[in-house]
Amino acid sequence: HIMNSLQEPIFSFGIIADVQYCDCDTYNTRFYRNSIEKLTGAVKEISDHSPDFIINLGDLIDRDWKSFKPVLDILGSSGIKTYHCLGNHDYSVSSGDIRKVIRITGSSTGYYSFVHRNFRFIILNGNEISAYTNNPTHRREAENKLAELRYAGAPNAQEWNGGIGSGQIDWMISELDESVTRKEKVFMICHFPAYPSGTHNLLNDSAMLNILSRYDNIISWFNGHNHDGAYGNFNMIHFVTFRGMVETAATSSLAVVEVYGNKLWIKGTGREKSQILAY
Repeated sequence: HIMNSLQEPIFSFGIIADVQYCDCDTYNTRFYRNSIEKLTGAVKEISDHSPDFIINLGDLIDRDWKSFKPVLDILGSSGIKTYHCLGNHDYSVSSGDIRKVIRITGSSTGYYSFVHRNFRFIILNGNEISAYTNNPTHRREAENKLAELRYAGAPNAQEWNGGIGSGQIDWMISELDESVTRKEKVFMICHFPAYPSGTHNLLNDSAMLNILSRYDNIISWFNGHNHDGAYGNFNMIHFVTFRGMVETAATSSLAVVEVYGNKLWIKGTGREKSQILAY
């Protein structure tokens, strides 16, 4: 039975990142309109693997509240449960609509968790402390943090990055503590990378790494945001940045993750590369 669990996946799920749909003209390497066709193809391809669910790593749209309907309809038509993680572009709607965007996650905060087959998925809202949030207190906090990072010459001192607030951090720690008690393995899901260091990282990436390094049951941190993709390993945690779908005219980017008892098999399509990560 043990051997079998190492050879057969326990479950699988689809991953999409940075669809950034908008009925807008192409800008540089971003082909906004083409995302409809790519997402339709991606959902069909992911469905062929019969995954348990799909995780959207954020930036489903580029701008405008009205951009959500066409992409949410495509995901809805799959009949596969989609868990949404919010990105900075999802917030680039009118400030009154930000509340509606958060509700797409099925939560009032944009962060939540779920457990599947003894694996806990902790979905973070990395836009909470940001220059573009509709919460004035959080916006001030972001401005202070950005100033501090600029002063330190940090590469992630960018207006398009966000951070995790103290309330959310407390919630995350209680989720992690509970996962230890229940002997669950953990997937951290966020739009923003926390490692390796770079221009797209969470504003409080080092504080996050500090907390995560206290736990030995975290398998990976999955994120989007940096459309080029990236990989890093910190404290035996796999940090995987998935490539953005909006890039290029015709080549898509998506993945199906098969979870085994001792490894993850990421099966990439298009610009997303395949890799096997032991844990």
